[in-house]
Formats: sequence, structure tokens, C-alpha cells
Amino acid sequence: MDRKRSCTLCGGAVMLLLLLGHMTNALEVPLDLPQPPTITHQSPKDYIIDPRENIIIHCEAKGKPHPSFSWTRNGTHFDVEKDSKVIMKPNSGTLVIDISGEKAEAYEGVYQCIARNEHGSALSNNIVIRQSRSPLWSKEKVEPITVQRGMSLVLQCRPPAGLPPPIVFWMDNNFQRLPQNSRVSQALNGDLYFSNVLMDDNRNDYICYARFPHTQTIQQKQPITVNVLDNSPSGERAPTFMQPPGMHSTSMVLKGDTLQLECIADGLPTPDISWSKVNGELPSGRFSFHSFQKTLKITEVTDADGGDYRCLARNRLGSNHHIITVVVRAAPFWISAPQNLILAPKESGMLTCRADGNPKPTVTWSVNGIPIENSHKDPSRKIENGNIILSAVQTGSSAVYQCNASNEYGYLLGNAFVSVLAEPPRVLTPPNHVYSVITNSRALLDCASFGSPLPKITWFKNGQSVVDGDLYIIHKNNTIEINVARPLHSGKYTCIASNSLGNKENHVYLEVKEPTRILRQPEYKVVQRNSVAEFECKVKHDPTLIPSMIWLKDNMELPDDSRFEVGSDSLTIRDVREDDEGNYTCIRNTTLDQDSASAMLTVVEQPDPPTDLELTDQREHSVRLTWTPGYENNSPIQLFLIQYEDSLHKPGVWVNMTEVSGTRTTVNLELSPYVYYSFRVLALNEVGLSQPSAPSRQYRTSPAQPDVNPSDVEVIGTSPDSLTITWRELTGLESNGPGLQYNVSWRQKDVDQQWNSLSLANVSQYVVTGTPTFTPYEVTVQAVNDYGPGPTPEVVLGYSGEDLPTMAPENVKVSVQNGTMAVVSWDAVPLSTVQGRLNGYKVSYWKLRSLHKQDPEPKKPQEFIFQENETESLLLGLHPYSQYNLNIRAFNGKGDGPSSPNQIFETPEGVPGPPADLKVENLNLDSLVVKWAPPVEYNGHLTGYLFKYQPINTTDELGPLKELLLAANETSITLDNLKHSTRYKFYLNAKTVKGYGPTVTEEGVTIMDEALIRHPAVEAGKGSAPPTPPPTPPVTQFLQPPFHKAPPAGRMFGSVNSSVEENHAVISWEYSGPDRNVYVEYVVDNSKDPWKTEYVNGTRTYQIRGLKPGMSYRVRVVAKDHSDATVHSTEELLITVPAMTSKQVDIATQGWFIGLMCAIALLILVLLIVCFIKRNKGGKYPVKEKEDAHQDPEIQPMKEDDGTFGEYSDTEDHKPLKGSRTPSNGTVKKDDSDDSLVDYGEGGDGQFNEDGSFIGQYSGKKEKDTAEGNESSEAPSPVNAMNSFV
Repeated sequence: MDRKRSCTLCGGAVMLLLLLGHMTNALEVPLDLPQPPTITHQSPKDYIIDPRENIIIHCEAKGKPHPSFSWTRNGTHFDVEKDSKVIMKPNSGTLVIDISGEKAEAYEGVYQCIARNEHGSALSNNIVIRQSRSPLWSKEKVEPITVQRGMSLVLQCRPPAGLPPPIVFWMDNNFQRLPQNSRVSQALNGDLYFSNVLMDDNRNDYICYARFPHTQTIQQKQPITVNVLDNSPSGERAPTFMQPPGMHSTSMVLKGDTLQLECIADGLPTPDISWSKVNGELPSGRFSFHSFQKTLKITEVTDADGGDYRCLARNRLGSNHHIITVVVRAAPFWISAPQNLILAPKESGMLTCRADGNPKPTVTWSVNGIPIENSHKDPSRKIENGNIILSAVQTGSSAVYQCNASNEYGYLLGNAFVSVLAEPPRVLTPPNHVYSVITNSRALLDCASFGSPLPKITWFKNGQSVVDGDLYIIHKNNTIEINVARPLHSGKYTCIASNSLGNKENHVYLEVKEPTRILRQPEYKVVQRNSVAEFECKVKHDPTLIPSMIWLKDNMELPDDSRFEVGSDSLTIRDVREDDEGNYTCIRNTTLDQDSASAMLTVVEQPDPPTDLELTDQREHSVRLTWTPGYENNSPIQLFLIQYEDSLHKPGVWVNMTEVSGTRTTVNLELSPYVYYSFRVLALNEVGLSQPSAPSRQYRTSPAQPDVNPSDVEVIGTSPDSLTITWRELTGLESNGPGLQYNVSWRQKDVDQQWNSLSLANVSQYVVTGTPTFTPYEVTVQAVNDYGPGPTPEVVLGYSGEDLPTMAPENVKVSVQNGTMAVVSWDAVPLSTVQGRLNGYKVSYWKLRSLHKQDPEPKKPQEFIFQENETESLLLGLHPYSQYNLNIRAFNGKGDGPSSPNQIFETPEGVPGPPADLKVENLNLDSLVVKWAPPVEYNGHLTGYLFKYQPINTTDELGPLKELLLAANETSITLDNLKHSTRYKFYLNAKTVKGYGPTVTEEGVTIMDEALIRHPAVEAGKGSAPPTPPPTPPVTQFLQPPFHKAPPAGRMFGSVNSSVEENHAVISWEYSGPDRNVYVEYVVDNSKDPWKTEYVNGTRTYQIRGLKPGMSYRVRVVAKDHSDATVHSTEELLITVPAMTSKQVDIATQGWFIGLMCAIALLILVLLIVCFIKRNKGGKYPVKEKEDAHQDPEIQPMKEDDGTFGEYSDTEDHKPLKGSRTPSNGTVKKDDSDDSLVDYGEGGDGQFNEDGSFIGQYSGKKEKDTAEGNESSEAPSPVNAMNSFV
């Protein structure tokens, strides 16, 4: 990618120009001060006028007072007022001459303008007025020119002299330019040179034209006739010079002009021209060759370009050279032009005038237009070494001095005034001007001033003096230059101008901006035609500058086409065409700088098709194909694809033949006999395939016998008494000749008999009948045409058709392994009975009936297929305690043989399936009923049920597990003496002699004790601390099976109920999902306040306190995931808190009642301590040993470190209920569990909290803080302990 950067005000050529301007401008006097005249505008020295238009001679000047104007013509005063055709513009010296009705020649001459006021006179240059001329060609008779072939010739033009000189060119009668080349060319003088003449040069319309630019007229010379003869042609010759003639010539050129050197040579063959400089090199970058190397052009000539130049003419017969000596002269040019001088009274000064030229110019001085030697004498003025020295000037001595430098090639006239005045300082730079530059660029701060005497300038920055040094450069015109501006240079600058008459200060400001930079440049793009190309151009710039974007294509404006879309930082070209290819430049401009970046767009497409197909080197079975590649379209050709058409066998079908590299343009093609070939070529590049080339001419090959036989020969047995022979027919290309047939031969293998044969045409199969069953045969298929047979065919082996097996497998045995698996075996059938190729055996079995009950409908047979070498297999997935039937049959490619006799076998008993329809009913305060149905699959004789249950606290921790053995005919059980407001989990297994079947589980909750409603609860809106489990409605909770946890599916919440009192509400609900993230949310009805959220910690009821009487609330229960997002929610429930009718005295808030309760609590605490001491004196019952002695497979051992129960074997992640125990139940038999309240303490009364947590010690260890094992908000208290004894 090409990338270039520029800065409009801060660097490069622009800044150099500004710097030069700052340092070289002549001293300017404000126009409100007295000053001599200064010429500000004038016509050029050599002024060629159009005779059809008025003559305007410009002369403008300034001064104070405004100057008056007068003119001289040809050295004498020109009285403008006396000529009615001449008008001088008001307040100007410009002349307007009306030449209508007059001849312009009358006003030709040398004019000079004088501008004068009371302080002096200024003169313009001498302005030479000449009329442009376009004279007619002189009448002449042009004779035909006769020349021998091979000779040189010059046709002269010689146009009339015009002003300015005309432009010459040669054309024919049809106004077509005559062709020019190294043999025929036009010289600088307009003549037409022939280095040697050919017969083609014989014509009668060589016409020279002259165009005069000022009048835009064209003059035509009479046509020239050239007759070329061939009766005595010139022979070959070495070069000689026609222009300039001879060996040496001289050319003079003025310094700064353009030098043109010309060499034209004759010769046969046409000579070649070359140039060199003797003793030097041609000036680099300023020279060029024209007119087929015959002209050397050097621009902006310098003194160093003088010297000898050699032109060399060469052909195969020799060479010749010509030396041109270049002499460089120079019109006068300024070395130091005179400058205006401002002096205060009694000051001194000097006017200088230095000029140079070749020859050296003569310098003269004038004062107010009068030669200084003829002017009045001034004692304060003298001339030394061409300079005017002024000493102790006086007021009133102001004047304009003219310096004239002249030589034979021109002159220079310079005006410089001397103004004598006294003026206090003034600063001309606008006040508070802001200079803005780009970081790291050059900054220039002006302090243009005026005063007489000239004021002295002093600079300050933020009150600190600025001195000339490394950071700042102070120029002679008092401009400050900062070579590399940085942000630290920003700020306020003050310049103070001082002279003897006073002081003047001015403030300017410098702002250093961030540079504009393209961050994301356009990238090189290669796109296909008709696609979209997009260039990016993202920029970073100073935020105080506003950028603009310009896109260029090949440094020109974008085409005016709607396909080009310019975005804020991109260029999109839609439907790209070939002419969109080029270099695209993004230019991002600000008022201070710019940045640019460029990228190429290359448009690619499929190559053009090859052309010029040619067949060479033609042989019997080969030919060479050659072609010319088409245009690549900017993507190199990777390969050429050669295709052919067989117009004899498949007309109109083109087939790929071969591929060759993209660098090749020829290929030798191997051909088949008896084909009418046409070829075409396609080119492939990265874009794709080109269109096909035009077809080549047809090439026909001679017939021959086949060189291949049919392929894919197969022998297939389709019926027991036949075989079918199939093959792939030859294509027309493979037939090699007319009359194609197939010789089909066959014979039985390993039998001494002759081949059976027949010939067939246009078919691809033959059926041989009357064959023995499944017998091997040898088969051949050979191609034959009218020119002979093909090669010897290969022998293919095959079999005649199969028949069904005739024998069933024998000795079938079934060995039952268990209730679900059996092993079956059999003897293989003799291969002679298979009548084909044995594919394997099919084992079919099906369930006849269950040995326990009658199945509603018989089962469909199941079938397994085994390999031909297998005679034993496993039967899996059988039903226990069932009767099965089984048979086996062999099969081949024809089908199945006869089945073996049916084998009946029975499976033994297994474990039963799970009990059906387990449910909990009739929930009361301390009892419930569990019902179920027998298993669907008995899998034997039921011997009973194993029933287990245990409590679950609010944190999903499981309590002690109780077991019951029930009779096989029982389908329900009533559990009494359960704990109120407690959730229980129930387990049920059916049992046969083989063991227990899978477990089903269910859960249920006993009814809430109404006395608990008035217990304290969490204040509304006071956080999310878990409350004491509130009452639960009598509903059954259905949970997931115990052996896995699955995410809740469908609707998780059931009905929602509420109970409302004066300042609180009890909410209860049904919920079947996980309990870890359940919350109660409520908000005042018709309020925009956010919902308040209370965490419920797994319970099914919750008490909201702190509600305002008389207010209505909207309440809902929600379940959230780990990210606190709501996943399930109940419908909103509207509750209204009743208003308080009277203020009753609550006894619980009276002081005497509180004191009494504290005394009772202290007494109970003392009693508890006495009980604990008595218990510790007795023996301790180790729970772990007890559990080891009565091991339950579904209960893990108790952890010895904290005395807690082990986790239940259920894969649900239930934590054990720490310190919990099961309340006594009259329905629990002691034989089922030896654990009792007596085992855990002294006496039959247990010590439990109301949430079921046990207060005691296990295995002699003290219980940890109850809150560690129970997340209830209500801690154990003496009151609770007392309640446990009641």
C-alpha cells in the first residue's frame, strides 16, 4: 500500500514559502501615512494586442496622497486628453484605447506610465505595444518533386512571418495528420524531412498548415506532389547530416529559457540518433527527447548547460556525428533589487541595486524619473559603488529612486522610495490573533510593525522573555519561529514595538493541535467483476478540528456514478466493473493538516476464452493441438482444460479429455480409432473457468479392432436352474470400428467340457438356462467388430442360482441362566442341504405366558440373526417367571429353510417390580394413611412389603428411619402419633423369594397446630432470615424418586391460601420443586414501590408480620435459580388486613407478666441442669455400635466426629438431620428397630424441640449448638424442654 502524509500549514513547501514571505517582504508603510507612489500593477513589457479588440494598457499605483498619472509614448509626453479614442480610468493610470474605426498600427509604440504625488514619482516599465499579425501565404506555383527511391528529401514549408510566430503541422487532403516516424519527421523550422524515400511516399497531397494563435486563424500552403521513381534506386549508405549540415554548429540560448537542439540525418537504412554532452552529463531531470530522438530539449537553462553537445547518427553501414556548441547568455536579473527606505529626520540610509547578466548589465539611477546626474543637487546624497548613500536626511526630502540595469538582451527597472517621517510604533499584526499549528510542525508568530525610526521588537511568553536560541528563532522581520512545536509551546505571546517616540504591544496566541492520522487505512483489494469493493479510512484527529474526507481515483475525482457510495469513513463500490480498477486515495483534511493513504483495486474475472486453435503433427492415433491464450483479466491462468466432441457417436456432447499447465499453449493428444474429433479449450484462473473456445476443425481417425473388452463382467444366479451373465457395454469411443458385437462363452468349472458360445449385439446381459443348482461356472465376454476381435478376455467365476435350504438345525438346546437370560445352542446344518451359500441362522423366540397370571395378549416373536459359523447364543431381556417358545432355521440368499421343532422353556422367579400408585391420604394433626397397589410385574410369588418412613426438617435433612414388614395382601397402612406440621418421607418395596424390588417413595405433611400461628415471626421487610415453620394445609407433596434428582418440569406451584389478622398474614402453598430458593414477595396494592422479598427456607407456609391495618397487599410465591432469576411463580393473591377497631391491652407487654415468666424460665433451667447431671452419671449408649449391630443397607453409618446420622443411600443430596430422632409411635414394632427413647436417655420421655431436633448426647459426646444442625430461626429454650416432658 502506498501511503503519504502532508501538512498544509506546518511543513514542507508551504511552510518554506511562508518563511520566505516573512523574511523577504519589502517594508510596507501604512496607507494612512504620507508616502511616495508605488507601482502595484502594469502590463507586460512585450504586449501583443489583438487588432479586433480595444487596447488596454494597465498602470496602477498607491501612495499618500493618491498619485496622479501621466504617460509617455516613444519617449515623448502622450497627451491623453487630446485623443478622443483614449480614456484613462478614474483614480488609475490604466489606458483604454478604442480602435473601432481605426487601425491598430496607429497605436503601436513604447509606452511608459508615471505615477506622482508631492513626495515623488514612480515609473512603469517600457511597455512595447505591437499588433498581432497573421499574413497570407505568398502566391507561388509549387512544382511536383521527383525523387528516386532511397534518396533523402526535404519538403519546405516556409510559412509567412507572423506575430507571434505560427504553429506549423502537415496534413493531407482529408485533414488527417501525415504519419511521422524515425524516417519521416518535421523539423523545428516546420520543414518535412525524409531520411530516405519509399515508394509509399508517392502522393500529391503534402500540405503544410500554419496556425496563428492570437487570431486563431490557419493558413494553408499549396499541396506538394512527390513522385517516387524506381528506375534508378539509391543503394544503402552511411548516415550524413541534413540539419544542421556539416560537422559543427553553434546555438545561443538565454539563461532560464528552453534549449532545443536538432539533428536530422539521411541514410539507408534509416539512421538512429543518440545524444551526449562532451565532457559532461546531460542535466538530470531537465532534459527530454522528442521527434523520434532527433530533438534534445533542456528546460530552465543554467550557465552549466553551456558547452558542446554531440548527436550521433548510426546505421549498419556506419556512423557520423555533429557537434553543437551551446552558448548561454543572460538578460539582466536581480541580485539585490532596490528596497523602500523609511528614515526618520537626521537618520542615514543606503539604497542598493545589484544586477547581473551576460554580458554584464549597465546600472543607472534616476530620481523621480530624472537621471540622477540631471536632478537637483542634494548634499545629503552621494553615489558610491553603484549605491546611493543618504546622510542626515531632512523632512521633505522624500523621493522615488529608479534603478535601471540593461544589456543587449533586456533590461530591469526597479522603483524604491525614500520616505522621511517621524512616527511612533504601531503593530500591524491583528491583536489577539490565534495561530494554530500541528504538533511537531513549524510555528511562525508574526509581529509586523511600523514606525520611524524603525521600532525594536521584544517578545515575551507568559511574562517570560523570549530570546533567540534552541527553542526559538527570531528572524530579521521579528517573526518568531518554533521549529518543532509541542503542546508546551501553547500559550500567550506578547510582542512590544519600541522606538524613540513610544511603545506599542500586541498579544497573539499559539495553539498546538494533535495531528490528523489515519488509523485504519484502505487495503489492497482483489474483487470479482459485479461484486462489491469496500475501502475503510478511519481517522484520529484533534477534537477541536473538523475533518473532511475526499476520495480520489488515480489522483482524479471519483466518477459521477451512483455505484460509488462515500460513507463517513469508507468508500463502497457496488457492481464493480473493469474500469473501476485503479489506485484509490483517501484524504482526510482539517484546516491545519491532512493525512492520506492509498490502496489498489484490482478487478478479476474469468479469463477470456483461448483463440486460434490449430491441429498439427497429425498421425494415425495422435494429433498436436495449439492455441493462443485469452486475456487473463488480472488473475493468472492456472491450467487449460481440453475437451472433445465425438460427432460420430455422441454429437453435441463435450467430454473432458486432459488438462495442461497454464504456461503451456500446446499439447499432444492420444486418440482412439473410429472417432470424429472436434476439440475446444477452456482456461481456468482463481475466479473460474472461461467460456469455451471456438471448436477446432474436425479430425477423423481410422477404424481398428477393439483394444478393450467389456468391463464389470458378473455371473449372477437368479433361479435354481439358470445363471445371468452381465457386462458394461463399450462406448462408441471404445468400439474402434463398426459392427460391434460381444462373444459370450461359458462352461461348468472343473468339468471336462467344451465352451458354449454365442455372439450378441447391443445388449449387456445373457441368461443361461438348464443349469444345476448353485454350480460354479467360468464365463468370458469378448468384444468383436468388423476389423477383428479384441484382446483375450479374462475368465470370470460365478454360480448358478440358489434354492431354499432343505434341512432344519438339529439338537437345539436351551439352558436357562436366570430369570432374564438363557443360552441356546444347536448343530450346524450340512452344507449339502443348504443349496446355496449359507448366510447364517435365525433364532426366533416369544413369550407364551406369565406363570403368575394370564397375559392379556401373546407377545410378538423376536428374531436374532447369527453368522454361519455360530451355533450358540445368549437370549437376553427375558421376563422372569414366564414361559417361552423358540425355534431356529438356516437361511441363504434364496430364503429361509425349515424351522426346527419348537422348544418350550420357563424362566425362574425374580425380584418384583415397584408397587403401583403409592399415595398419602387423610392427613391429620398427628396421623395419616399411606395406600398403594400391588406391582404390575410380580415376577414370582409376592411374600410381602418392606415399608419405611422418616421425618424431613425444613433444610431437607432426613431424620431416623423406621421400618415395617407388611403382608403380601396389605395395600395400606395407618401411621399414628406423628408430629404435627412435619413433612415425612415414605419408602415401599415389594418382595419375592428372590429379594426386594425397586423402591417407590412419596412424601406427606401433617396438619399445622393452630397454636403456633401467634408465635413471633420475621418482621415484614426486615431481611430474609428463615422463620419457624408455620402451619401447612393438608395437602400431599409429590417429590422426585429417591435415586436421582431431576430439574422441575411443568407447573411447580399448586394452590395458594392465606389467613389474615390485624398486622400479619399466614401464606400456605403447594410446591413440587426444589426448596432451596423459594421466596414470598408482597407489595401494597396499586403502589409503584418495589416488591419486598422474604426467604422461606423450604417450608410450605410463611407468616408475614408488620402489615398495616386497613391496607391491601398483593402476594406471590416465587422460585429462583442460582442467578436470582425467577423461574416459577404463583398467581398473585390479593389480601386485605382488617382495620384495628379498639386498642386492647396485650398482657404479653405488661411488666408484671414479663417478670413472672422470667422467674419460671429460671426455675425450669435449674431443673434441666439437675436432669443433665443425673443422666451423665449413668451409662452411655453408643449409637454407632447399635447401628452396626442392626445394619440397614439403605442407611450409611453415623459419622463419629459429630454424632450425626449417616446419609440415606438415596442419590438425592439430602443432608442428615443432626441430633434428630423419631417420636414414639404405637404402630412401630420393637422387633423392627431396637432404637427407642430409652436408649438415648434416662426415662421414656424424649427431649425434642418443636421442629423435631433432639436435645441430648450421643455416645457420650455433648451436642453441638443446635443451630448447627437445624436452620430453624427458633432456638432450644427451657420452655421447649419443659414442653417435652409434658
